[in-house]
Amino acid sequence: MRIYGSNLVSYYQRKNQYLRFYKNKTLWLDIPNFKFQLKIMNRLLLFISLALQLGCGSVKEVKTANAQLLKDVEILSSDEYEGRKSGTKGSELSRAYLVKRLKEIGVEAHSVLGKYEQNFDIKGRNSVTKGVNLISYVKGKTDDVIVVSAHYDHIGIINNEIYNGADDNASGVAALLSIAKHFKEHQPNNTIIFALFDAEEVGLQGAKAFVANPPVALEKIKLNINMDMISHNDKSELYAVGTFKYPQLKKYLITTNPNIKLMLGHDDPKLGHDDWTNQSDQGAFNAKNIPFIYFGVEDHKDYHKATDEFKNINQTFYTDAVSVIQEVILNIDKQRDIQSIFRETLQMKKQ
Repeated sequence: MRIYGSNLVSYYQRKNQYLRFYKNKTLWLDIPNFKFQLKIMNRLLLFISLALQLGCGSVKEVKTANAQLLKDVEILSSDEYEGRKSGTKGSELSRAYLVKRLKEIGVEAHSVLGKYEQNFDIKGRNSVTKGVNLISYVKGKTDDVIVVSAHYDHIGIINNEIYNGADDNASGVAALLSIAKHFKEHQPNNTIIFALFDAEEVGLQGAKAFVANPPVALEKIKLNINMDMISHNDKSELYAVGTFKYPQLKKYLITTNPNIKLMLGHDDPKLGHDDWTNQSDQGAFNAKNIPFIYFGVEDHKDYHKATDEFKNINQTFYTDAVSVIQEVILNIDKQRDIQSIFRETLQMKKQ
């Protein structure tokens, strides 16, 4: 387990932080009885303290991983890639970079495809463009599949300005690479497919092409974890969307990182435009009734503007957000809820 930061914060400081989060309606647990919730919270905070003691030696590894994470965002959102619009030179260059990184990490192309690229047609009003998804995987101990996804396309050059899309969505792509590295080094229980989708910006077409022609039977796909815009928030709020329709996923949305407010919401159909259920690639999975969790932030001043650049992301928030997302995926993969996490940690302490 990777623990961010080298300074140990006292138990009571952490308790007060979580109480403040609770008052701000941060929905990290779905337990109606406050006294019981406080009891569970105390257990979680003890778990954090123990985990910190056990994980201090990993600080150097974490710093190295974060440096690569930020480097990937910076490179993919540089002018060289011309905004990564589907069907352009910038898109081709970004794919070359991503294939290189996938090979460096050691994740393989899916055996059914035989290569990283999954080709499909992007259909416009009066044209058809070639789209390319990049699909890799880590074989798990079972054949059940979790698809971890992020779209690598953005909107390109508009009126001679490059829209580099650092938050949207170089941030999600770099996070996927970081998470893929972790699971390559630590075999998961579930097989994990890592899907870098093209053409999200023009109607989720890459994700739709994937679910129309998946490398595994659709019934094998138990969950989609989608990341789109996870690096730019001034309130330390990261949303986990999807539990309105799939409430069974709430129990896994637990984090030991006190720097992030992990929020539920933006998934009630009554919210209209503020319902994000189908507003990114998870929508293609939802249409097939595949459960999903979409991680993202609320719109910000640089959304779909030329100012969505690397210098404007919140770097500390971003690295913390990626650690939280990875932690949630681990919870799901290992079927860990708050009680099992507590038992695990006590066992680690005894060893």
